[in-house]
Amino acid sequence: MSGMGRREFVALLGGAAAAWPIAARAQQAAMPVVGFLNAASPHLFEHVVRAFRLGLNETGYVENRNVAIEYRWAEDQYDRLPALAADLVRHRVSVIATGSNLVAAMAAKEATTTIPIVFLTGADPVKDKLVASLARPGGNLTGITTLNVELGPKRMEVLHELVPTATTMAVLINPINNPAVVEADTRQAQAAARALGLQLHILEASTERDLDSVFSTTIQRRAGGLVISADVFFSAQSKQLAASALRHAVPTVSPYRDFVTAGGMMSYGGSVTDQYRQVGVYAGRILKGEKPADLPVQQVTKVQLAINMKTAKALGLTVPTSLLGRADEVIE
Repeated sequence: MSGMGRREFVALLGGAAAAWPIAARAQQAAMPVVGFLNAASPHLFEHVVRAFRLGLNETGYVENRNVAIEYRWAEDQYDRLPALAADLVRHRVSVIATGSNLVAAMAAKEATTTIPIVFLTGADPVKDKLVASLARPGGNLTGITTLNVELGPKRMEVLHELVPTATTMAVLINPINNPAVVEADTRQAQAAARALGLQLHILEASTERDLDSVFSTTIQRRAGGLVISADVFFSAQSKQLAASALRHAVPTVSPYRDFVTAGGMMSYGGSVTDQYRQVGVYAGRILKGEKPADLPVQQVTKVQLAINMKTAKALGLTVPTSLLGRADEVIE
């Protein structure tokens, strides 16, 4: 080897080989990290993770290429959310994105005043003191609000339209959700029932085991139908809820379209996947340098009514033409 001895050449190769992993680690360390905090379980929420990644992609970020994502799942144990949020802060993530749960958003807010947070909530973020206002959030939080809690009375109305002879209805709530959300769900359900001249039973479930008895209890209390309230746990359990509703022949309405595609009777609410996509877009915009305080909270105004006609037939129900005419999706 001209100009270089064999020993020097081998030493040079060894030094280069040692430098490669250092360079790779440096590149990885320079990659921004998004913290993804969710109250549900990953195996039930793969579709929303895909939607979140799609939103990031729209802003030019692709997981494991130019952005990393640290996932933290509470597995339906809401009391774990503060510790999970604190763990993301310790990892010095660039932004925290929380799932459709007020408790997750509050946990992230309590954990940091400096790391940007993008939330998704069905409650009122101003009333719940997440932000100062929708137009000017202020602080380190912004996000998407579906105001899904406000749609509870409308879900009871469409269910009563389906079963007009019913004199009693049941509403399913998650008692371990944020107390303010549970109180709002209950209060609005009671007001809606009074307006429709119905008696009302409030049922509670916060674990998969609890769900086993929901529909048998609905039947025991002679309720003509069940309204499922907006909650990340109920969203994740849409398939189980749909199967149980069909097995017990209970007319049921959910906020989530997944409930209907899984065989449930009706859904009335916004698109969860589109909401998570929008969270991903906001997270990407923040990674590019925009500040949460300058990004107005987006209100999801598009609401869709979906009806499963196969289930209606199985339950022996005739869907009124007034409902069919308003439906955005009819599964034959």
